[in-house]
Amino acid sequence: METVGSFEAKIHLPQLVERVAKGEEFTITKHGKPVARLVPAGAIKPRLDVRKVIAELKAFSKGNTLGKGVTIRELIDEGRRF
Repeated sequence: METVGSFEAKIHLPQLVERVAKGEEFTITKHGKPVARLVPAGAIKPRLDVRKVIAELKAFSKGNTLGKGVTIRELIDEGRRF
């Protein structure tokens, strides 16, 4: 990944965008410190909704069975005995 100063990025943004469209990635720095990344739009992974994931985990842990009537809660409790 190539590093580009913020002033240079401002001056050459159209050329940088063309290169990013071809798959390159750039780190933009300000006074030598990274402040942003310029990456192809397809490279960004959508963020998970944390509240939705927590709700799904809670629903999964309530009474779900693994195999012949063994619940997750029973397995957790059994592991705590030792």
